Formats: sequence, C-alpha cells, structure tokens
Amino acid sequence: MNAPLLRVQELSVEFAVPDGRTVHAVSGISFEIRQGETLGLVGESGCGKSSAARALMQLPPPTAGEVWFQGVDLAAQSGPALRRMRPHLQMIFQDPIASLNPRRKVADIVAAPLRVNRRLPEAEIAPRVAAMLEAVGLDPRLALDRRPHEFSGGQCQRISIARAVILEPALLICDEPVSSLDVSVQAQILNLLREMKARMGLTMLFISHDLAVVKNVSDRVAVMYLGRICELAPSETLYRAPAHPYTAALLSAIPLPDPTQPLKPVQLTASDLPSPMDPPSGCRFRTRCPRAEPRCAAEVPQPRDIAPGHQVACHFPLTA
Repeated sequence: MNAPLLRVQELSVEFAVPDGRTVHAVSGISFEIRQGETLGLVGESGCGKSSAARALMQLPPPTAGEVWFQGVDLAAQSGPALRRMRPHLQMIFQDPIASLNPRRKVADIVAAPLRVNRRLPEAEIAPRVAAMLEAVGLDPRLALDRRPHEFSGGQCQRISIARAVILEPALLICDEPVSSLDVSVQAQILNLLREMKARMGLTMLFISHDLAVVKNVSDRVAVMYLGRICELAPSETLYRAPAHPYTAALLSAIPLPDPTQPLKPVQLTASDLPSPMDPPSGCRFRTRCPRAEPRCAAEVPQPRDIAPGHQVACHFPLTA
C-alpha cells in the first residue's frame, strides 16, 4: 500500500460573522490520500467541502488542525516556506469563468504559474503553454490570444486545468470542477481528468455533491455532513453497502435513467440542513435521521472501523 501523500488531522475551519456568532464550517475532520489515488469528497451544498479544500491549500489557513503534505505540516508554514510548497499542490476552482482573470489573455493565464515560480527560462515558456493547451484539448493557435469571455464554460474549465497542471503538481484538488457544466461537457472534463491523472501520475481530491459523478472517478469516497466526515470507504463498498444513514439517503436520491421506474423515497425526517452557526449537539445528522435515539443527542459519534478500510461515525450504523 502506498504511503499517504496528504494526511489531514483534526482540521477545523471557523468564520466570525458581524453579529458575533461563529460559522463552524469544518469541525475536526481527519483523512489520508495515498500516492496515486483519487479520494472523492461528497455532501450537500453548505456542508463544508469547499472550506476544507481551501484550508488544505492554506487559502485561508485552517483555524485548527494539521495538514501534512510530503512530510511537511502546511498549517505550520508561512511566507517563503509555504511558497516553496505551493507548486506541488494545485487547485481547480468551482467556477471556471470567475477563476480566470478576464483582462488577461489565455497565454498569460496559463504561463503565470511558470513565471511566478521561475520554473523555465522565458524562451521555453511559450512552447510549454502551447503543449499544455493541446493536452487539454484546445487549439493553441485559436486560444492563446483570446480572453476568457470568448470561451464556453467547458473551455474555461480546460484552461483552468491547464493552468493547474502546468507545474506538474503532486496533488490536484478539484473543487466541483463539473457542477456548472452541461452533462455532455461534464463527461468530457471527467475523461480529461482521468487522462491527465494517468499521464502525469496525479493524486487527486475530487469534491462534488453528485455521488453519481464521484463514483466514476474515485478510488475511495468520504461523505461529509455539516462540517464532519460521517463515512469513509472504498468506492464500490460505499455504493454497495452504505453504513451511515446519511450516505444511504444521498444514494437513494440519485435518479435512475429510466422514466418507468418509480422514485425511491429519501429516508430523512426533515429536509433542511441545520445552520453551521448553531449545529445540533451530539451527532449533527440526528435532527434528520430516522434512526436517531437519545444517545445521538448526548454523545458525538467517533469514526470507527466496521470493515477493512471502511469507517463510519454513527452510534447505530446500518450494517450493525
């Protein structure tokens, strides 16, 4: 088994709001990503996935916890030390158009990481940028001198991928890279990411709220709810036999590609996600869980192994 490339321990992210309250975006999550694997991170909108991803990148640094990458705790680094680590982990942001500077040409956008990190002599940058655009399926002759507003959403995402991988990072964090794209374009971007992973030996954290998408790209999947990871398992295991009631509810909400099949009921006692400014005591899912008992309100469930590689944070898992 490969050694972990990224090890996250008790990561927490909190934000203060003007009225004095605190948003508990991420609350003590821990996980590992091994060299060469893709870990999927799924959950509802607002559960803290993007906050966790930005905290891994130190954008901004986490409130508490450790982020060990290649043997270095990124959360303890700053200034030049952190800057030296940045080329080795890159991020594809959620909005492909907003993440690109509208005033700059594609040639400058994709070349920026090379210039900032002084990776190549100036004479070698242009050929490298052109080769990278070709690698992501764009014609350099048509793309280099144009600006982001002249491209479609899918093309902007390809430009974002080119910018992220031109430094050949060890870890690529994909923050919902296909959520704003049409279904046909989603498939193209997912295939591109798989090709880039195989070609460059990338390790990936793939974030999405769509379990059907995550299943196709992930070796393991972590399920996040209201700032905490409630289940972590190999992809096939999680989809075949979910142990946490929330995971089961998410899977039941995946539509079947057959209009003659009836919709499956989603096993939730309430539809709204509680506020991260005032999360429930004990198990945070208990206010929506059909299996909740008094113990769930009094005691925070700790992650525990129920099978090799399969962790669940639930007092009453479905496999018990």
